[in-house]
Amino acid sequence: MEQLIQFAISVLSLGGTYALLALGLATVFGLLGFLNFAHGDLMTVCGYGLFFMLAAGVPFPVAVLFAVALAGLAAVAMERIAFRPLRGRSPMSLLITSFAISLALHVSFQIFISPKSKPIPIPSYFSGYMTFGDVFISKAQVMSIIISFATLFGLNAFITKTRIGIALRAAASDFTVARSMGINANKMIMLAFGLSGVLAGVAAVMWIAQRGAVFPAMGLTPMVKALIAVIIGGLSNPKGALYGGFLLGLLEASFLYILPDQYVIYRDAAVLLTLIAFLMMRPNGIIATNAEPMR
Repeated sequence: MEQLIQFAISVLSLGGTYALLALGLATVFGLLGFLNFAHGDLMTVCGYGLFFMLAAGVPFPVAVLFAVALAGLAAVAMERIAFRPLRGRSPMSLLITSFAISLALHVSFQIFISPKSKPIPIPSYFSGYMTFGDVFISKAQVMSIIISFATLFGLNAFITKTRIGIALRAAASDFTVARSMGINANKMIMLAFGLSGVLAGVAAVMWIAQRGAVFPAMGLTPMVKALIAVIIGGLSNPKGALYGGFLLGLLEASFLYILPDQYVIYRDAAVLLTLIAFLMMRPNGIIATNAEPMR
């Protein structure tokens, strides 16, 4: 029973982080038809924002809100400066641009901040363990689960209960029809990027809480995992991205418990091989979609 509880906590913690990142990727893909490879760098932006705010003596909760908002603003600026001038071009042009932005951010972080990791002090309610009998549960994992599910429920309420959220969902389903009905294209795309940045920022806080540091390439590994999650879930379908994130978390946690200690280093390879086999059987992902991106 103890191992089952710890396994479930690991699945929900990993899956929640990957699901948030995958949702951000799927939101942008649904409108513009390309995968933003600079999405992971928004996590790094959030991490450095948190680092500098804490260094200035700002309380942790306030610093988190600022850092998440900074990631959202960075995503909006990214869209306005780099992607909007290329709107209407081929998705490949946008994809290459996102690679260039990611590289530019990596180099900027290394030159203007530091190529080394910066430690981030984590408050007591994020660090240490809780015990329930013989079960030891990381506080960071529990907080990650709470934050990820609260964010997912809040996002669901936003896109289903508010006018602007419903308009965004309509635009993601069929951008051409939505635009013909008077939905403002610039507003929807800016909102999509802002949401993707906020989701990346929340995921960054959860990621940092379990690792306690930020460095220039921090967002690379979770970005690759989110990319895998959104592909297996179904591109441009938020529900599929959600399923893909938790499926990836389930696979990682499963291999962590199944593989012998000396083979745990091959966990990512085992996950990738499993996902390749899955995509061979279902190449369109868990949920196929006929969404038409903006051209």
